[in-house]
Amino acid sequence: MKRLKRVLSCLLLCALLAGLLTLPASALSDVPEDFWAKADIDRCVALRYFYPESDGSFGVGKEMSRAEFLVVLCRALGWKPTSPARAVYDDVSEKEWYAGAIETAFRQGAITAQDGSFRPDALITRSEAASMLVRALGYGSVAGLIQDMSLPFRDVKANNGYIVMAYGMGLMDGTSVTAFSPEGHVTREQAAAILMRLYDKLHDPTTSRVGITGSMENLPDLKGYEAVGIAAAKLTYNGEPQVSVSMSDKESLTLRNAVSAAGAKALLYVTGGGYHIREGDAEKLAAVLLQAVEDGRYDGLFLEVSGLTTVSQRDVLTALAQLLREGLEDRPLYIGAEAPSWKGTIFGYDYAALGEAADRLVLRFDHKKETAAGRTVAPLEPLEQVYYALNRLRGVVDADKLTLLLTSTAAYWDSRTPTAVTGEELAVIQEELGARVHYSDRYASAYLTRETGPDIWYHSGQSIRERTQLARLFGGGHLCLSDLNHALPEILEAMP
Repeated sequence: MKRLKRVLSCLLLCALLAGLLTLPASALSDVPEDFWAKADIDRCVALRYFYPESDGSFGVGKEMSRAEFLVVLCRALGWKPTSPARAVYDDVSEKEWYAGAIETAFRQGAITAQDGSFRPDALITRSEAASMLVRALGYGSVAGLIQDMSLPFRDVKANNGYIVMAYGMGLMDGTSVTAFSPEGHVTREQAAAILMRLYDKLHDPTTSRVGITGSMENLPDLKGYEAVGIAAAKLTYNGEPQVSVSMSDKESLTLRNAVSAAGAKALLYVTGGGYHIREGDAEKLAAVLLQAVEDGRYDGLFLEVSGLTTVSQRDVLTALAQLLREGLEDRPLYIGAEAPSWKGTIFGYDYAALGEAADRLVLRFDHKKETAAGRTVAPLEPLEQVYYALNRLRGVVDADKLTLLLTSTAAYWDSRTPTAVTGEELAVIQEELGARVHYSDRYASAYLTRETGPDIWYHSGQSIRERTQLARLFGGGHLCLSDLNHALPEILEAMP
C-alpha cells in the first residue's frame, strides 16, 4: 500500500488557505463568480493540478479522457511522472505527453494491466474514476472485500466495492438520490471538485492523540497528547455497583502531574464488562464513577465497557452516559465501545446516543486470527474492519468525535487468545537468528516471522499512517494508544 505524499510547501499552503492564490474571474473566461465549482477550480489551477485552455478558459463541461484524469490525479497525489517513460500498455506510446504519468500510476497501483491496453483517449466513466481514486489511495484490497456492501444507488451493477468506498469517503456523490450513473462521464469541473475534497480531507489538521497508561515506568513524552487515561480503577459488583481503585494516591498524583505538565487532560480510565451493566443501575453507576473522579481529582473520565450484547445493556449504558455527561458538566467524557463489525452484530451500543454524550467515542476492534498457507494471520485493527466501522457510523456519530483505539504493543497467538509483546521484547526478538520483518499490503500491517514460534503481528509507522489517512478521509483522524508504557517506538513516532 502506497503512502500519499504532500506536494505543497508550507508557504504555498498558507497562501492557499488565506485565499491569496485564487485566480481572478477574468483569468478563466468560462467560470462565473456564482459557478458551483468556482472555488474548487481556482484552487486546482493555483495548485497546478489543472492548466487553463489555450483560449483562457477552464474548459467547463469538457469531458475528460482516461489519460487526462490520470494525469491530474498523479499531480494531486504528488506522483512525479516517470521520465523517460517506458511502455506499460500496448496502446500507450512512450512519446505521448501522458506516458510518464500512466507508468507512474501503474507502479503505484492506481491502475492495472490485465488486458494489456489502457484506452487513453476514451472518456473516463464515473465508475472508472472511482476505481482509480480508491486504488490510488491503496484500498484496492478493501474494495474487493466489501463488494456486497449495500449502496443507495440502483444502477450500480459492477465495481461495487470501489463505488462504495468513493461514495462512503465523501469523494464522489450520486447524480441523484438513487443513481450513481456509473457509465456517465467526468467533466473537468467535476474532477476539480473531487480532487479538492481529497485534498481537504488529507490535509485536515484537526487530529488528536490520546493514550492510556498504568504507571510512570517507560512513560513517553506526552507533549501533543489531548488526554491521557490513567488506568487506576475498574468496575466491580458486590450487590451494588462499585469502583475498585487499583492505584495508590501517590502513584495517581504523580501520573496526574506528569500528564498536566505536558498540557494534556488527566482522565480516570475505568474498565468494565457486561457483568457490571445491570438493569436499573444507571444512576448508582453514575454516582460511584463521578465520586471516583472527584476523589482522585481527575480532569474527566474515560469509561470503557466491553462485551455488551443485549438491548437492555445498551439502554443502561446509554442512560449512564447521559448521566455522566450531566454530572461532569464541561469536563471531558470519553467512552470506549466495541466497533461495529461486518462479521457480527453488536446490540449493546447505541452509537448515536453515546456519540452525543461523549467528547470522544473510542472504538475498540476485535482481534481474531485465521490461517493462510499454514501460518496464523492475526493483524491488529485490520484495515477493512476500520473501514467498515467508519463507514457504518458515517452520519450516525460526529466524525470529529470518533477515535480509533490502536494496539500499541505487538501480539502473537499460541492459544485462543493473543499474547502481548512489549516494545522491549519485540526489539530483542528482532535480533534473533532467522527473524524477518514483513509488511502485509493486504492488511496494512507489519509482522515478524522467526525460525521457531508463532508469527508476531504489530503496527509499524506505516500502518499507523495508513489508519490515520483512512480516518481523515472520513473526517476524523483521532487515535488512542492502548498502552503508552510498552508502546513500540515507531508507533509513538508515527502518531499524528
